[in-house]
Amino acid sequence: MTTLLGIELDGRRVVVAGGGPVAARRVRSMRLAGADVLVVAPQLCEELAELAEDRVIRWRCGEVREGDLDGAWLVHTATGDRAVDAAVAAWSQERRTWCVAAGDVATGTARTPTTTQTGEVLVGVVSTGAADPVRSRTVRDQLAEVLRSGGADLRARRGGSASTPAGRMGRVVLVGGGPGDVDLLTLRGRRALAEADVVVTDRLGPLGVLDELAAGVEVVHVGKTPGHHPVPQHEIERILVERAQRGQVVVRLKGGDPFVFGRGGEEVVACHEAGVPVEVVPGVSSAMSVPALAGIPLTHRGITTSFHVLSGHEGLTPAARQVLHDGATLVVLMGVSMLPAMVAEALADGVDPALPVAIVENGSTPRQRVTRAPLAEVVARAEAVGVRAPAVIVLGRVAAEGLLDRAADPDG
Repeated sequence: MTTLLGIELDGRRVVVAGGGPVAARRVRSMRLAGADVLVVAPQLCEELAELAEDRVIRWRCGEVREGDLDGAWLVHTATGDRAVDAAVAAWSQERRTWCVAAGDVATGTARTPTTTQTGEVLVGVVSTGAADPVRSRTVRDQLAEVLRSGGADLRARRGGSASTPAGRMGRVVLVGGGPGDVDLLTLRGRRALAEADVVVTDRLGPLGVLDELAAGVEVVHVGKTPGHHPVPQHEIERILVERAQRGQVVVRLKGGDPFVFGRGGEEVVACHEAGVPVEVVPGVSSAMSVPALAGIPLTHRGITTSFHVLSGHEGLTPAARQVLHDGATLVVLMGVSMLPAMVAEALADGVDPALPVAIVENGSTPRQRVTRAPLAEVVARAEAVGVRAPAVIVLGRVAAEGLLDRAADPDG
């Protein structure tokens, strides 16, 4: 019966008999594991020759001899000559040294699995009967997809619980969750959640993914609403740092992208100042994705070639007013409460009252709704239909209703 065994090769001697492409592939993985590799062959392929020249591996030029196996922890034979491979396997067995025989796995005493790695988890697949590399690779690829998509619980465990050893520093991962639909969360973001001990989340973004977390993952809600910040930013940063210092993997799940009005930069700085490792996983920004989901192109040939993103808390800045005068697209995030003031400023500055405006509420969710009106009428229209945050506001000719239908009709 064949079993899988993880072998620590770092600093240990491995002998590879053969100098061709098969041997090169095996040497590559052994070097990644830190093995001390001796290759025995009359000639080397180009890749192995370069490694030998750079003294990354050792090479003895000639046919393999029994004495070459002295001190070896593992032997891999790939000479292409079945008789030679069988002899090397026999010498290994006499020495009680594990041997992988590339030409005939039944001759050796070990098999090399086809592997896939996600984070610190390495998964290997081998056949227990006759060698079947195609089946092994197929199964490996299917498992790799599950791991990449966050479909497995990847938390570190010690002593039967999800935790890290005392004294070991954890880390923080800032994950951009996209506009709200779980399907718009990136694979890398899902994988980070699969590794998380703690998830610190906003009220926006893909909250549905929280239902997919493994049992025991702690969820800390720190979401803000307009005018109400129950957990101030400095407290959020303290939570991230403190949990990582306990040795936990902390995912900061944000709506959109962490670096687009998400205060992600401030949280990265706080982690750096505390000596906490931090990683950023970009997300699909609401500034671009929500208009796209509503059929609004932020740029369109013959209409505009640029767009500007503004935080509604800033009001209509001089740069934003210039964008509207130049005919570019203006995208406003977190601007529902400031809409009347921004419209008044734009009209007072001479912006065309007929400029198309679109407001997209709850983008990417089943409750998505688009409200359109000319600039001079949009405030009244928004009040009439009861527009509420969260919403993305798009100002510019690209926001006109039926734009794409007209663009597709050469006579339109």
